Amino acid sequence: MNREICVLDVVALTEDIPDRGLLRGQVGTVVESLGPGAFEVEFVDNDGRTYATIPLHAHQLLVLHYQPA
Repeated sequence: MNREICVLDVVALTEDIPDRGLLRGQVGTVVESLGPGAFEVEFVDNDGRTYATIPLHAHQLLVLHYQPA
Protein backbone atom coordinates (compact mmCIF):
# COMPACT_ATOMS: atom_id res chain seq x y z
CA MET A 1 0.00 0.00 0.00
CA ASN A 2 1.69 3.20 -1.20
CA ARG A 3 0.03 6.48 -0.37
CA GLU A 4 1.10 10.05 0.14
CA ILE A 5 2.22 11.18 3.58
CA CYS A 6 -0.34 13.50 5.18
CA VAL A 7 -0.41 15.93 8.10
CA LEU A 8 -1.10 14.05 11.38
CA ASP A 9 0.27 10.75 10.05
CA VAL A 10 2.27 8.82 12.63
CA VAL A 11 5.65 7.99 11.13
CA ALA A 12 8.91 6.24 12.01
CA LEU A 13 12.39 7.31 10.93
CA THR A 14 14.03 5.07 8.33
CA GLU A 15 17.52 6.37 9.15
CA ASP A 16 19.48 7.87 12.04
CA ILE A 17 19.68 11.66 12.33
CA PRO A 18 22.78 11.79 14.57
CA ASP A 19 23.10 15.59 14.75
CA ARG A 20 19.62 15.70 16.34
CA GLY A 21 20.08 12.60 18.52
CA LEU A 22 17.37 10.68 16.63
CA LEU A 23 17.63 7.00 15.80
CA ARG A 24 16.12 4.86 13.07
CA GLY A 25 12.71 3.65 14.25
CA GLN A 26 11.86 6.61 16.47
CA VAL A 27 8.22 7.60 16.11
CA GLY A 28 6.88 11.09 15.40
CA THR A 29 3.88 12.89 13.97
CA VAL A 30 3.77 14.91 10.75
CA VAL A 31 2.69 18.41 11.80
CA GLU A 32 3.16 20.31 8.53
CA SER A 33 3.71 19.76 4.84
CA LEU A 34 6.63 21.92 3.68
CA GLY A 35 6.30 21.19 -0.02
CA PRO A 36 6.51 18.21 -2.34
CA GLY A 37 8.04 15.34 -0.36
CA ALA A 38 9.07 17.48 2.64
CA PHE A 39 7.47 17.46 6.08
CA GLU A 40 7.88 18.94 9.55
CA VAL A 41 7.83 16.06 12.05
CA GLU A 42 7.42 16.41 15.81
CA PHE A 43 8.89 13.86 18.22
CA VAL A 44 7.35 13.69 21.70
CA ASP A 45 8.36 11.72 24.81
CA ASN A 46 6.04 9.58 26.96
CA ASP A 47 5.17 12.63 29.07
CA GLY A 48 4.00 14.62 26.03
CA ARG A 49 7.05 16.89 25.88
CA THR A 50 8.44 17.70 22.45
CA TYR A 51 12.12 16.78 22.18
CA ALA A 52 12.59 17.45 18.45
CA THR A 53 10.76 19.12 15.59
CA ILE A 54 12.62 18.83 12.31
CA PRO A 55 12.06 18.95 8.56
CA LEU A 56 12.42 15.56 6.87
CA HIS A 57 12.07 14.12 3.38
CA ALA A 58 9.51 11.44 2.54
CA HIS A 59 12.29 8.85 1.96
CA GLN A 60 13.31 9.29 5.61
CA LEU A 61 9.85 8.33 6.86
CA LEU A 62 7.68 5.23 7.10
CA VAL A 63 3.96 5.77 7.73
CA LEU A 64 2.73 3.52 10.54
CA HIS A 65 -0.63 1.76 10.28
CA TYR A 66 -2.75 0.62 13.21
CA GLN A 67 -5.51 -1.13 11.25
CA PRO A 68 -5.61 -3.64 8.39
CA ALA A 69 -5.53 -2.14 4.91
